[in-house]
Amino acid sequence: MEVFLHWLYIEFHYGENIVYKHSFCPNCNEKLKFKDLIPIFSYIFLGGKCAYCGQKIRIRYLLLEVLSGCVFLLYAISLKLNLLDISIDSVINCSMFLLYIASLFIIAGIDKENIKVQRSLLVFGLVLSSCYMTYVCIHDRQSIYTYIIYLLITIALLILDSVFTKRELKQNYTIGCLMLLLYMIVFSGSRLTYITITLTILLLAINALNIKLKTKTQKKNKVIKHTKLPIAFYLSASNILVIIINNFLYNWVV
Repeated sequence: MEVFLHWLYIEFHYGENIVYKHSFCPNCNEKLKFKDLIPIFSYIFLGGKCAYCGQKIRIRYLLLEVLSGCVFLLYAISLKLNLLDISIDSVINCSMFLLYIASLFIIAGIDKENIKVQRSLLVFGLVLSSCYMTYVCIHDRQSIYTYIIYLLITIALLILDSVFTKRELKQNYTIGCLMLLLYMIVFSGSRLTYITITLTILLLAINALNIKLKTKTQKKNKVIKHTKLPIAFYLSASNILVIIINNFLYNWVV
């Protein structure tokens, strides 16, 4: 799953096609071999550098691999899965949520670096949530009308964002965050999404306070850097945390 997450990052961050193009070093464009793609171990054995050009690999990739591995493991444990008595429904549901969490990881990573919600990821989320909604409607025999409204709103926001991008030559960050919230509602439900928003606001407040303190220090040194808050990053991180905690409470405590 960590290798798949790394491939997703290349697909959405660098705009490369992971189906037809082999993984490569962004610095020297050398194709990476299997031994170069083993999560965590490859980074350690290579000393954090590319084996072909010696370019230093950003520590972010190692942290992403470690953190994603821990999160996927915690998610699996939180479900209290019994491998001896596992059903097709649980496999489908678990697979959908793992893809959902993986997409949130990529959204968070790109937003943290560029303050941007990648449109291609939102389209991926639309496709994934459509598949999940279809599965839920068939399996649980729920009404499809609510989901149709969700799809129409999401498509309308995508069109609005495309129009804004064409006029302003950049994506609208607010629209991107709204689509991310709709994506979360499908997989988390409104209650968990409200908790996610509350936790996000708390983290944003802490971050804003930290930025304010840094700005005061910068003013003393007469060097001021304008910092934007990565809202989608905090939304994604908070939602992953809320989902795992909720699973633990539901499957292990209640």
